[in-house]
Amino acid sequence: MNESELLAQGYRKYTGENVDVYFNLSVCTHSGNCVRGNHAIFDMKRKPWILPDADSAEEVARVIHTCPSGALKYRLKGQEEILPTFPLGNVKK
Repeated sequence: MNESELLAQGYRKYTGENVDVYFNLSVCTHSGNCVRGNHAIFDMKRKPWILPDADSAEEVARVIHTCPSGALKYRLKGQEEILPTFPLGNVKK
């Protein structure tokens, strides 16, 4: 999926220097993994509530990979692929 498709599906883009974060409220199941995972990046009391530059791109990716719904995605600068490519909550074990 590319950025245009994500934005058309209702994802909002939060731009950072090394990583862009995409969030879709209608997909979110409010598990809280993002806020508990790194409060510097994800803070519901702040606007904007997502600050991709508040920590390393690797840390942003780590926290987003804990999102069970697929509401959060990211793209490292210089790369085309937006990750994760599936909601982690749907992974079969």
